Amino acid sequence: MHVSVIVPLFNKAKYVERALTSISAQTAHDLEILVVDDGSTDGGGDIAERFADTRLRLIRQTNAGPGAARNRGLAEARGEYVAFLDADDEWLPDYLEKNLALLKGNDAACAAAGYSLEPDGKLTWPMWQARGLRDGVVRIDPNSDPAFVVHLLAYLTPCTTLARTDVVRRYGGFYDKGRCLYGEDAFLWLQVLLNHSVAVSLEPRVRIHADASGLSRNLRGPRPVEPFLLEPEPVQMSCPEYLQDLLRDVLAIRAGKTACMLAYWGQWRQARELLRRFCPWSAWRLPYFGMAQLAANPVGAGAGRLLRLLKRAG
Repeated sequence: MHVSVIVPLFNKAKYVERALTSISAQTAHDLEILVVDDGSTDGGGDIAERFADTRLRLIRQTNAGPGAARNRGLAEARGEYVAFLDADDEWLPDYLEKNLALLKGNDAACAAAGYSLEPDGKLTWPMWQARGLRDGVVRIDPNSDPAFVVHLLAYLTPCTTLARTDVVRRYGGFYDKGRCLYGEDAFLWLQVLLNHSVAVSLEPRVRIHADASGLSRNLRGPRPVEPFLLEPEPVQMSCPEYLQDLLRDVLAIRAGKTACMLAYWGQWRQARELLRRFCPWSAWRLPYFGMAQLAANPVGAGAGRLLRLLKRAG
Protein backbone atom coordinates (compact mmCIF):
# COMPACT_ATOMS: atom_id res chain seq x y z
CA MET A 1 0.00 0.00 0.00
CA HIS A 2 1.59 3.26 -1.17
CA VAL A 3 -0.56 5.98 0.51
CA SER A 4 -2.93 5.81 3.45
CA VAL A 5 -5.53 8.59 3.34
CA ILE A 6 -7.08 9.33 6.73
CA VAL A 7 -10.36 11.26 7.00
CA PRO A 8 -11.41 12.29 10.52
CA LEU A 9 -15.19 12.61 10.56
CA PHE A 10 -17.34 14.36 13.13
CA ASN A 11 -20.80 15.64 12.17
CA LYS A 12 -19.94 16.52 8.59
CA ALA A 13 -22.67 14.51 6.88
CA LYS A 14 -23.39 17.39 4.49
CA TYR A 15 -19.84 17.39 3.14
CA VAL A 16 -18.19 14.01 3.58
CA GLU A 17 -19.29 12.61 0.21
CA ARG A 18 -17.63 15.58 -1.52
CA ALA A 19 -14.36 14.89 0.31
CA LEU A 20 -14.47 11.17 -0.46
CA THR A 21 -15.27 11.81 -4.12
CA SER A 22 -12.15 13.97 -4.38
CA ILE A 23 -10.07 11.13 -2.92
CA SER A 24 -11.55 8.54 -5.30
CA ALA A 25 -10.76 10.85 -8.22
CA GLN A 26 -7.02 10.99 -7.45
CA THR A 27 -4.69 10.20 -10.34
CA ALA A 28 -2.55 8.26 -7.84
CA HIS A 29 -4.48 5.00 -7.38
CA ASP A 30 -2.38 2.92 -4.96
CA LEU A 31 -4.06 4.03 -1.76
CA GLU A 32 -6.35 3.06 1.09
CA ILE A 33 -9.00 5.33 2.58
CA LEU A 34 -9.50 5.19 6.34
CA VAL A 35 -12.53 7.15 7.53
CA VAL A 36 -12.48 7.52 11.30
CA ASP A 37 -15.99 8.36 12.51
CA ASP A 38 -15.27 10.22 15.73
CA GLY A 39 -18.67 9.72 17.36
CA SER A 40 -20.78 11.51 14.75
CA THR A 41 -24.46 11.94 15.55
CA ASP A 42 -25.66 13.13 12.13
CA GLY A 43 -25.30 9.93 10.12
CA GLY A 44 -22.04 10.92 8.45
CA GLY A 45 -20.48 7.56 9.23
CA ASP A 46 -23.32 5.76 7.45
CA ILE A 47 -22.80 7.93 4.36
CA ALA A 48 -19.11 7.04 4.35
CA GLU A 49 -19.91 3.34 4.81
CA ARG A 50 -22.14 3.38 1.72
CA PHE A 51 -19.58 5.23 -0.43
CA ALA A 52 -18.78 3.28 -3.58
CA ASP A 53 -15.02 2.75 -3.28
CA THR A 54 -13.71 -0.67 -2.25
CA ARG A 55 -10.51 0.90 -0.92
CA LEU A 56 -12.48 2.59 1.88
CA ARG A 57 -12.57 1.25 5.42
CA LEU A 58 -14.75 2.82 8.12
CA ILE A 59 -13.52 2.93 11.70
CA ARG A 60 -15.93 4.03 14.42
CA GLN A 61 -14.96 5.36 17.84
CA THR A 62 -16.45 7.45 20.63
CA ASN A 63 -15.79 11.15 20.27
CA ALA A 64 -12.22 12.01 21.23
CA GLY A 65 -11.29 14.99 19.02
CA PRO A 66 -9.56 15.44 15.64
CA GLY A 67 -6.07 14.58 16.87
CA ALA A 68 -7.25 11.29 18.36
CA ALA A 69 -9.22 10.47 15.19
CA ARG A 70 -6.18 11.05 12.97
CA ASN A 71 -4.01 9.03 15.35
CA ARG A 72 -6.50 6.13 15.24
CA GLY A 73 -6.21 6.11 11.48
CA LEU A 74 -2.44 6.42 11.71
CA ALA A 75 -2.30 3.35 13.98
CA GLU A 76 -4.09 1.28 11.33
CA ALA A 77 -2.42 2.78 8.27
CA ARG A 78 -0.51 0.40 6.01
CA GLY A 79 0.89 2.93 3.55
CA GLU A 80 4.46 4.15 3.17
CA TYR A 81 3.00 7.65 3.02
CA VAL A 82 0.12 9.16 4.93
CA ALA A 83 -2.21 11.99 3.96
CA PHE A 84 -5.06 13.59 5.87
CA LEU A 85 -8.19 15.22 4.50
CA ASP A 86 -10.83 16.85 6.68
CA ALA A 87 -14.33 15.72 5.84
CA ASP A 88 -15.43 19.21 4.73
CA ASP A 89 -12.52 19.91 2.34
CA GLU A 90 -11.44 18.45 -1.00
CA TRP A 91 -8.37 17.72 -3.11
CA LEU A 92 -7.82 18.44 -6.77
CA PRO A 93 -7.32 15.20 -8.75
CA ASP A 94 -3.51 15.48 -8.96
CA TYR A 95 -2.93 16.36 -5.28
CA LEU A 96 -1.42 13.04 -4.23
CA GLU A 97 0.48 12.46 -7.47
CA LYS A 98 2.20 15.84 -7.36
CA ASN A 99 2.94 15.76 -3.64
CA LEU A 100 4.48 12.31 -4.05
CA ALA A 101 6.65 13.71 -6.85
CA LEU A 102 7.90 16.43 -4.49
CA LEU A 103 9.32 13.74 -2.18
CA LYS A 104 11.18 11.79 -4.87
CA GLY A 105 14.93 12.17 -4.96
CA ASN A 106 15.27 13.92 -1.59
CA ASP A 107 15.03 13.16 2.12
CA ALA A 108 12.17 15.56 2.90
CA ALA A 109 9.82 14.24 5.56
CA CYS A 110 6.70 15.77 4.05
CA ALA A 111 5.41 17.82 1.13
CA ALA A 112 2.91 20.66 1.49
CA ALA A 113 0.80 22.00 -1.37
CA GLY A 114 -0.99 25.30 -1.82
CA TYR A 115 -4.70 25.82 -1.45
CA SER A 116 -7.64 28.05 -2.26
CA LEU A 117 -10.23 29.32 0.19
CA GLU A 118 -13.81 28.51 -0.67
CA PRO A 119 -16.53 29.43 -1.44
CA ASP A 120 -14.85 32.37 -3.19
CA GLY A 121 -11.93 30.44 -4.65
CA LYS A 122 -9.45 32.92 -3.17
CA LEU A 123 -5.86 31.95 -3.99
CA THR A 124 -3.50 32.15 -1.04
CA TRP A 125 -0.09 31.81 -2.70
CA PRO A 126 0.52 35.60 -2.88
CA MET A 127 0.13 35.81 0.92
CA TRP A 128 2.55 32.93 1.52
CA GLN A 129 5.01 34.27 -1.02
CA ALA A 130 4.97 37.62 0.80
CA ARG A 131 5.84 35.71 3.99
CA GLY A 132 8.96 34.29 2.39
CA LEU A 133 7.83 30.86 1.21
CA ARG A 134 9.07 29.57 -2.14
CA ASP A 135 8.80 26.32 -4.07
CA GLY A 136 11.50 23.83 -3.11
CA VAL A 137 12.95 21.81 -0.26
CA VAL A 138 13.57 23.72 2.98
CA ARG A 139 15.71 22.79 5.99
CA ILE A 140 15.81 25.25 8.87
CA ASP A 141 19.12 26.00 10.61
CA PRO A 142 20.36 28.21 13.47
CA ASN A 143 20.41 31.23 11.14
CA SER A 144 16.80 30.83 10.03
CA ASP A 145 14.53 33.79 10.73
CA PRO A 146 12.18 32.62 13.52
CA ALA A 147 9.32 34.58 11.92
CA PHE A 148 9.86 32.56 8.72
CA VAL A 149 9.76 29.33 10.73
CA VAL A 150 6.43 30.44 12.23
CA HIS A 151 5.06 31.05 8.73
CA LEU A 152 6.39 27.72 7.46
CA LEU A 153 4.79 25.96 10.41
CA ALA A 154 1.44 27.59 9.61
CA TYR A 155 1.73 26.38 6.01
CA LEU A 156 1.91 22.74 7.11
CA THR A 157 -1.70 21.76 7.68
CA PRO A 158 -3.12 18.22 7.67
CA CYS A 159 -5.23 18.69 4.52
CA THR A 160 -2.33 20.04 2.44
CA THR A 161 0.57 17.91 3.69
CA LEU A 162 1.61 14.43 2.59
CA ALA A 163 4.14 12.83 4.95
CA ARG A 164 6.26 9.74 5.33
CA THR A 165 4.35 7.50 7.71
CA ASP A 166 7.38 6.46 9.77
CA VAL A 167 8.25 10.11 10.46
CA VAL A 168 4.77 10.99 11.69
CA ARG A 169 4.77 7.95 13.96
CA ARG A 170 8.24 8.79 15.27
CA TYR A 171 6.90 11.96 16.91
CA GLY A 172 3.75 10.35 18.27
CA GLY A 173 1.33 11.74 15.71
CA PHE A 174 -1.06 14.55 16.58
CA TYR A 175 -1.64 16.01 20.03
CA ASP A 176 -4.72 14.23 21.36
CA LYS A 177 -4.98 14.99 25.07
CA GLY A 178 -8.23 16.37 26.45
CA ARG A 179 -10.15 16.43 23.15
CA CYS A 180 -7.86 19.15 21.82
CA LEU A 181 -9.67 21.10 19.06
CA TYR A 182 -7.02 23.62 18.01
CA GLY A 183 -3.33 23.43 17.14
CA GLU A 184 -3.10 19.65 17.53
CA ASP A 185 -1.36 19.43 14.17
CA ALA A 186 1.22 22.18 14.83
CA PHE A 187 2.45 20.15 17.82
CA LEU A 188 3.49 17.47 15.31
CA TRP A 189 4.66 19.63 12.41
CA LEU A 190 6.92 21.76 14.62
CA GLN A 191 8.82 18.64 15.67
CA VAL A 192 9.09 17.59 12.04
CA LEU A 193 10.44 21.01 11.04
CA LEU A 194 13.08 20.94 13.77
CA ASN A 195 14.44 17.57 12.63
CA HIS A 196 13.81 17.20 8.90
CA SER A 197 13.66 19.03 5.61
CA VAL A 198 10.24 19.67 4.07
CA ALA A 199 9.12 20.20 0.48
CA VAL A 200 6.98 23.22 -0.35
CA SER A 201 4.83 23.94 -3.39
CA LEU A 202 2.69 27.06 -3.61
CA GLU A 203 0.59 25.65 -6.45
CA PRO A 204 -3.02 25.33 -5.19
CA ARG A 205 -4.11 21.70 -5.16
CA VAL A 206 -6.52 21.76 -2.21
CA ARG A 207 -9.85 23.48 -1.69
CA ILE A 208 -10.35 24.54 1.93
CA HIS A 209 -14.04 25.15 2.59
CA ALA A 210 -13.77 27.70 5.39
CA ASP A 211 -17.54 28.23 5.21
CA ALA A 212 -18.07 24.62 6.33
CA SER A 213 -15.59 24.70 9.20
CA GLY A 214 -16.66 25.32 12.78
CA LEU A 215 -13.47 27.32 13.38
CA SER A 216 -14.43 29.79 10.63
CA ARG A 217 -17.49 31.03 12.48
CA ASN A 218 -17.50 34.24 14.45
CA LEU A 219 -15.75 33.59 17.73
CA ARG A 220 -17.31 34.57 21.05
CA GLY A 221 -14.10 34.04 22.96
CA PRO A 222 -10.43 33.26 22.41
CA ARG A 223 -9.31 30.12 20.66
CA PRO A 224 -7.65 27.58 22.95
CA VAL A 225 -3.95 28.04 23.61
CA GLU A 226 -1.89 25.85 21.29
CA PRO A 227 -0.66 22.57 22.78
CA PHE A 228 3.01 23.37 22.16
CA LEU A 229 2.58 26.36 24.50
CA LEU A 230 0.63 24.36 27.09
CA GLU A 231 3.02 21.42 27.00
CA PRO A 232 6.25 22.47 25.25
CA GLU A 233 8.47 19.82 26.86
CA PRO A 234 8.05 17.08 24.19
CA VAL A 235 8.88 19.58 21.45
CA GLN A 236 11.87 20.91 23.39
CA MET A 237 13.15 17.39 24.04
CA SER A 238 12.90 16.42 20.37
CA CYS A 239 14.68 19.61 19.23
CA PRO A 240 18.39 19.27 18.35
CA GLU A 241 20.68 21.23 20.67
CA TYR A 242 21.86 23.51 17.85
CA LEU A 243 18.26 24.67 17.22
CA GLN A 244 17.23 25.28 20.84
CA ASP A 245 17.73 29.06 20.57
CA LEU A 246 15.67 29.16 17.38
CA LEU A 247 12.90 27.13 19.03
CA ARG A 248 12.84 29.55 21.98
CA ASP A 249 12.31 32.44 19.56
CA VAL A 250 9.57 30.57 17.68
CA LEU A 251 7.73 29.84 20.92
CA ALA A 252 8.17 33.46 22.02
CA ILE A 253 6.56 34.73 18.81
CA ARG A 254 3.62 32.36 19.13
CA ALA A 255 3.23 33.15 22.83
CA GLY A 256 3.29 36.89 22.11
CA LYS A 257 0.60 36.61 19.45
CA THR A 258 -1.52 34.36 21.69
CA ALA A 259 -1.11 36.77 24.61
CA CYS A 260 -2.45 39.61 22.45
CA MET A 261 -5.47 37.48 21.57
CA LEU A 262 -6.11 36.52 25.18
CA ALA A 263 -5.86 40.12 26.36
CA TYR A 264 -8.27 41.22 23.64
CA TRP A 265 -10.81 38.79 25.15
CA GLY A 266 -10.13 40.01 28.69
CA GLN A 267 -7.94 37.11 29.83
CA TRP A 268 -4.95 39.28 30.64
CA ARG A 269 -3.72 37.16 33.55
CA GLN A 270 -3.36 34.11 31.31
CA ALA A 271 -1.70 36.35 28.72
CA ARG A 272 0.79 37.62 31.30
CA GLU A 273 1.59 34.05 32.37
CA LEU A 274 2.40 33.13 28.77
CA LEU A 275 4.73 36.12 28.52
CA ARG A 276 6.41 35.20 31.79
CA ARG A 277 6.99 31.67 30.58
CA PHE A 278 8.09 32.27 26.99
CA CYS A 279 8.97 35.93 26.42
CA PRO A 280 12.02 37.17 28.37
CA TRP A 281 12.99 40.79 27.86
CA SER A 282 15.86 39.61 25.65
CA ALA A 283 13.17 38.75 23.06
CA TRP A 284 12.13 42.38 22.65
CA ARG A 285 13.05 42.44 18.94
CA LEU A 286 10.68 39.62 18.05
CA PRO A 287 7.24 40.20 16.46
CA TYR A 288 4.34 40.78 18.89
CA PHE A 289 6.65 41.32 21.90
CA GLY A 290 5.91 45.01 22.45
CA MET A 291 2.22 44.73 21.61
CA ALA A 292 1.80 41.79 23.99
CA GLN A 293 3.54 43.60 26.86
CA LEU A 294 1.19 46.55 26.42
CA ALA A 295 -1.90 44.33 26.17
CA ALA A 296 -1.34 41.86 29.02
CA ASN A 297 -2.74 43.99 31.84
CA PRO A 298 -6.13 45.36 32.96
CA VAL A 299 -5.76 48.45 30.75
CA GLY A 300 -5.06 46.33 27.67
CA ALA A 301 -8.01 44.08 28.47
CA GLY A 302 -10.23 47.16 28.80
CA ALA A 303 -9.06 48.36 25.40
CA GLY A 304 -9.92 44.95 23.96
CA ARG A 305 -13.40 45.13 25.42
CA LEU A 306 -13.90 48.58 23.89
CA LEU A 307 -12.74 47.29 20.50
CA ARG A 308 -15.19 44.40 20.69
CA LEU A 309 -18.04 46.78 21.53
CA LEU A 310 -17.14 49.04 18.62
CA LYS A 311 -16.93 46.08 16.27
CA ARG A 312 -20.33 44.83 17.40
CA ALA A 313 -21.85 48.27 16.96
CA GLY A 314 -20.34 48.87 13.56
